Amino acid sequence: MGRLVPAVTRSLDILELFLEGDGTLSAPEVTRKLQLPRTTVHELLTTLAARSYLVQIPDQPGRYRLGVRTYQLGSRYAEQLDLAAEGQQVAREVAETCDETVHVAILEDTDVIYIAKVDSTHAVRMVSAAGRRLPAHCTSVGKMLLASLPQEELEARLDGREFTAMTPASITDPDELLATLATVRERGIAVEHRESNPDVSCVAAPVRDGAGRVVAALSISVPMIRWSEAREQELAELAAKGADDLSVRLGHRGDAR
Repeated sequence: MGRLVPAVTRSLDILELFLEGDGTLSAPEVTRKLQLPRTTVHELLTTLAARSYLVQIPDQPGRYRLGVRTYQLGSRYAEQLDLAAEGQQVAREVAETCDETVHVAILEDTDVIYIAKVDSTHAVRMVSAAGRRLPAHCTSVGKMLLASLPQEELEARLDGREFTAMTPASITDPDELLATLATVRERGIAVEHRESNPDVSCVAAPVRDGAGRVVAALSISVPMIRWSEAREQELAELAAKGADDLSVRLGHRGDAR
């Protein structure tokens, strides 16, 4: 576990003070409550205000309240909560149709985080859990999400990265990965064969929000004993429909692909 950064800890302590009382504070009040040096408090308040996490109250000189940036972060958190709840519902509907394991995942840097999951009822099924993090390049949801990034952002995220293999089938060559992502972008569907689990293949489709941005991906995972080319096509269509349904729930109009 990494070392905690004192300046960041103190900044967060200051922000959390605004959850109490009437939501306004002065520098002397922050100094007294946190037992910090006045100079340190002044510098931290100035920095937080410059980044719009705090704002000075116009008619109350020297007093602060939370700024617009905290609202934006809170709104994004709320969006993810809605996405998780809606994703779980749609995943359940898709799983009931195909009786395979269904996931909804989001992208964080170059990893995916699973925010919803519904299991297959088959005895042989994929073992995973919501909240799990995996390298994006090894998964169908990750490929879908990486392929949905603007090219400049994609290259920036991948620049200098070491692509660790989870199985012998995992892609570890950057050029091969970029070529694969180009194909995913053209098809609107991502496929993964034994790249994160040697016994499982997956298909995934993009999920968009009301502004048309890809915010998640929905996948269907199948043990190789139940996989075939015909099954892949069938599940790709079902994943696309499920992703479209979830996109509509998030306010998107039209085909998510």
